[in-house]
Amino acid sequence: MSILKENFGNTEKGEVIYAYTLSNSKGMSVKVMNFGANVVEIKVPDRNGKVEDVVLGFDSADRYFANGSFFGAAVGPCANRTGDAKFEMDGKTYHLDVNDGVNNLHTHHDFGYHKRMWDAQTGEDFVRFSLQDEDGNLGMPGNRKVILTYSLTEENRFEIHYHMESDKKTVFNMTNHSYFNLEGQGKGTIEDHIVSMNASFFTPVVKGGIPTGEIASVEDTPMDFRKPCRVGERISADYEQLKLTGGYDHNWVVDGYDGSVKLVAYAEAPVSGRIMKTYTNMPGIQFYAGNFIGTEEGKGGVMYGKRSGLCFETQFYPDSANKPQFPSVIFGPDRIYDYTTIYEFGTK
Repeated sequence: MSILKENFGNTEKGEVIYAYTLSNSKGMSVKVMNFGANVVEIKVPDRNGKVEDVVLGFDSADRYFANGSFFGAAVGPCANRTGDAKFEMDGKTYHLDVNDGVNNLHTHHDFGYHKRMWDAQTGEDFVRFSLQDEDGNLGMPGNRKVILTYSLTEENRFEIHYHMESDKKTVFNMTNHSYFNLEGQGKGTIEDHIVSMNASFFTPVVKGGIPTGEIASVEDTPMDFRKPCRVGERISADYEQLKLTGGYDHNWVVDGYDGSVKLVAYAEAPVSGRIMKTYTNMPGIQFYAGNFIGTEEGKGGVMYGKRSGLCFETQFYPDSANKPQFPSVIFGPDRIYDYTTIYEFGTK
């Protein structure tokens, strides 16, 4: 195992941005950077041993200063959508940035964790990023210490560990927003990828992607991925939930959730033979099929567009701060936020 640290540019304030590349002996490597703790690159071999990058992103740090699609983003402090951009806790109303219609998406597009500079520490097989978030920042209560650890194993497992402690009760729900194309980034759409999820239920939404609060069965709907299914097979079905979001962009409820790390999703690229298994001890997973990726130039000069990548965003359910029937996203002195997500790569 090795870690390479290299200069990756400068922030607009002149701060040095470093990229850290973790590599194992199996041909897999992961590049992350201290700006936003963003995932820049994941290279894995295909069934013939050809190593290619399988996540969407940019060749230089300055392209991440905008990053409207959140490529590789470490999203926080509260990922996904919050209805009406506010929530109430202990009788007090907290207001977030109104940045997605009347709602809030991913806390803040310009000042969220994916746009912060993180402190970095390296070990034999990991990079550990940390930051301090002050009480009231972005509308969130509590002085929060956040630690995000990326590690790579010899078994081609890219592991993400989230840890947060706060001196006050606060709302917290981080995720990673990497877009995967297991044929190789820039190689067409992911509609031929085969996906399955260990999820018998999902959370239906209204216009704007805010959950209704219902936990609905996937039975006899295009949302049923309990058996492997090609992403494009039913994505344009005459089904209201898919029409509301332009395709798959919903939260699925992890079967048998008990706080332990479980296999929750599987993806396979038929041409390259690459497979990816997603494990987590979080209660939900947002499967997003990249329906609204705009046309823009990515790494190596390739052009991205609609459905160039898919996301498996492990997290708590969207709008949980306003849905007491959902698993709680309230953390603080009596409840530490400590969760793990693993992306394991192989071939078939």
